[in-house]
Amino acid sequence: MKTIKGPALFLAQFMGDEAPFNSLDNICRWAAGLGYKGVQIPTWESRLIDLQKAAKSKTYCDELKGKVAEHGLEITELSTHLQGQLVAVHPAYDTLFDGFAPESYHGNPKARTEWAVQQVKWAAQASRNMGLDAHVTFSGALLWPFMYPWPQRPAGLVETGFQELAARWRPILDVFEEYGVDACYELHPGEDIHDGDSFEQFLEALGGHRRACINYDPSHFVLQCLDYVQFIDFYHERIKAFHVKDAEFNPTGKQGVYGGFRPWLKRAGRFRSLGDGQVDFGAIFSKLSEYDYDSWAVLEWECCIKSPEQGAREGAIFIQDHIIEVTEKAFDDFAGGEADEEGNRKVLGL
Repeated sequence: MKTIKGPALFLAQFMGDEAPFNSLDNICRWAAGLGYKGVQIPTWESRLIDLQKAAKSKTYCDELKGKVAEHGLEITELSTHLQGQLVAVHPAYDTLFDGFAPESYHGNPKARTEWAVQQVKWAAQASRNMGLDAHVTFSGALLWPFMYPWPQRPAGLVETGFQELAARWRPILDVFEEYGVDACYELHPGEDIHDGDSFEQFLEALGGHRRACINYDPSHFVLQCLDYVQFIDFYHERIKAFHVKDAEFNPTGKQGVYGGFRPWLKRAGRFRSLGDGQVDFGAIFSKLSEYDYDSWAVLEWECCIKSPEQGAREGAIFIQDHIIEVTEKAFDDFAGGEADEEGNRKVLGL
């Protein structure tokens, strides 16, 4: 068994115009002061990274790693959640998702997709230049408007959707293969791959591409009423990244899984700060340790009640307390003896 690394912090939800959230130095100093050992960097945030430069220059990446290391931190992974989303967008969402791309691509879905594909490919190169083996992203979605089968879906629609999604991602994943980096999809409502079954459909359409992996986030599974612990039994070989995020699902006589028209505070399913929701992190950390997951446990803060500052402050302690220093010996070793074939046969009466 191996020991999980952490705690680490995904910086996306914390960046802002005021110190200490307005620069790489400031936010790293702040995170280190809370006890974090790593940071996950959103690559669309220009105050943190120049993605194109990171893809082209190992020297730049070494300098960036050095700046982070000055605060006693490591870069855990790079993220292209926003760019990955734009690899596949159903036209119903074109206007909403234009905000994820530079203004020059607004109103031009084809050019926006080409930009997004290049961004994710650069992330593969940048990850290798930084010595990282995993990257976190979204898959995008063509089928999400048809998630509930009413009106009745035309025969073959789902298969065609996954074939197209795979066709868009296969050349990107080939770049990840070239640079020896796993692309870890966060299975998330709103993405075509949002649970284990849809991940398998995607993987099948990809021909089992070995770089198509998972960023495990149990909060999204709580909101889907999915067994998030057994999920690890099924997919542990593909889990290469871990977002530590809590959630709760409190259905009522008025609202259940589909209560998405209410604001977050009034939904049956909502995200919470670590320890305030229903996720059994003790079981998760045990299960991941059992399966030799030895990468990072990264806090992603999303809460409709608690402030991000308090969530981050408490989250570092929460993750540290859940990391298991795995044993290298069995508890009953003291009572054992040295094994040998002759002795074993004698015990068996042979």
